[in-house]
Amino acid sequence: MKIGKYEIKHPIIQGGMGVGISWDKLAGSVSKEGGLGVISSVGSGYYENEKYVNKKVDNRPFSEKEFESKEALKAIFANARKICGDAPLACNVLYALNDYGRIVTDACEAGADMIITGAGLPTNMPEFTKDYPDVALIPIVSTARALNIIIKRWARYGKTPDAVIVEGPLSGGHQGFSYDECLKEENQLENIVSPVVEFAKKYNIPVIAAGGIWDKKDIDKYLEMGCAGVQMGTRFIGTYECDAHDNFKEIILNSKKEDIQLFKSPVGYPARGVKTNLQYLIEKHQAPKIKCISNCVAPCHRGEEAKKVGYCIADRLSDAYNGNKELGLFFTGSNGYRLNKLVSVKELMDELTGR
Repeated sequence: MKIGKYEIKHPIIQGGMGVGISWDKLAGSVSKEGGLGVISSVGSGYYENEKYVNKKVDNRPFSEKEFESKEALKAIFANARKICGDAPLACNVLYALNDYGRIVTDACEAGADMIITGAGLPTNMPEFTKDYPDVALIPIVSTARALNIIIKRWARYGKTPDAVIVEGPLSGGHQGFSYDECLKEENQLENIVSPVVEFAKKYNIPVIAAGGIWDKKDIDKYLEMGCAGVQMGTRFIGTYECDAHDNFKEIILNSKKEDIQLFKSPVGYPARGVKTNLQYLIEKHQAPKIKCISNCVAPCHRGEEAKKVGYCIADRLSDAYNGNKELGLFFTGSNGYRLNKLVSVKELMDELTGR
């Protein structure tokens, strides 16, 4: 799989998962094994017990500057490089994040070879990478129309996407559709891929399929449909190298199909995860008080949307990263319940590639 100037041995991108689910150990290991490891920029301030955070409130990183720590992101990349060497390594930066442009530039400075962005249409993404012409830019879309909008807006920068990820509504975390749209047949991945593949051909843009992909059979299916590769997140949660807390992995491994649901989110898009004690607390209006300490995402409007849905996403995702079963928010894709044991990244990559 070729993206920009980079060759990836196997057509598999490991999905970026924050807070702290795909950092140095997971991303570095995936790139080492010939896939594309993706470091999530979300909540980097929590890396190594907030070692890089200068200011806290109630023991949480204060403001987007601390929550999305530049120094922590540099350390994550440096440690990932110790694992994968100079193999291609990407960074996922949500468009919904406050300080999006600064974080993209921080990722480039840290050594990212590619930037992947979803959770909104990144119409000005190239503005923040102009000093890093070798960094490949990969937006996430759900329709050919969305890709067309990006291409038109990027024309002012003299840039087209180096690849595009088409994500269906079975992925973990935030979706690109409303709740009702997630359930419609016409929006399922196998139905939205082909129009994007056909449109992308005009610009020679490689298309990556994502959302609900589980095994080699699924990978082969989308390669046969004209995709250059696939992105997979949930399968990599079930690895020893995944940066998630053991309690996080235990929650996913013990989940049943009916436990994995779509939730309302302060980001404005529905998000998929495991229903745990947090959702019961929200239903009873007993969830922790919303203080908006980290000011993570712009659509939340400094905690206004968090109050409407009943929880702060920055606090609850970081609690999950720290293994708090009572208050954590545990994202996974629709197939999370199919994980039943931990394997190494090498074992998983061998299985997925038929090595």
